[in-house]
Amino acid sequence: MGSAWDCLGFMLNYRAKLAFRTPFKNREDPICGELEQSPLPDEPDLPGYPLLGFLAGASVIRRSAFLEVRGFESRFFIGGEEELLALDLATRGWSLRYVPELVVHHHPSPNRDAASRRWHLLRNALWSAWLRRPLRSALRETVRLIRTSPHDRTALLGFSHALAGLPWVLRQRRVVPPWVEHRLSLLDSRRRVS
Repeated sequence: MGSAWDCLGFMLNYRAKLAFRTPFKNREDPICGELEQSPLPDEPDLPGYPLLGFLAGASVIRRSAFLEVRGFESRFFIGGEEELLALDLATRGWSLRYVPELVVHHHPSPNRDAASRRWHLLRNALWSAWLRRPLRSALRETVRLIRTSPHDRTALLGFSHALAGLPWVLRQRRVVPPWVEHRLSLLDSRRRVS
């Protein structure tokens, strides 16, 4: 049996990762402080702080872990696609960590379609909940998204695309194990407080 590091599938750091337009100016993302206050149970033999999610453009992932869970779901496209991958990694026993010493630079394209990105984010958040959360948690997340999303055409597009994909979601549904759901509920509780 190997070391605790053998189960480390993913590390990330948001420090100095964001470059805004031109000229590129690297800035620490404000979320760094929040990540250091993770409410998730720690694994003291591993570096950094425990996570259950990440941003695809600002991460380092072990290739074997990525391949083991078959990578990103292609139907998600871009925008929240990492949520499902993170849940699948955790379910397979891979640890996800925020490691302050690791710096990943992310230079997002300034040419983004904000409306398209927003409806993809909404649809993918719904699909992730419906694909992996127990029914009660999936319904709670759906209600939260309905309440917190702007009531506009873009949100309607996200909800309608999510519903259109429901037959596929139901065929692919694999609920996370109870210990992963418990960690998700810790994060849900923190989100309700903040």
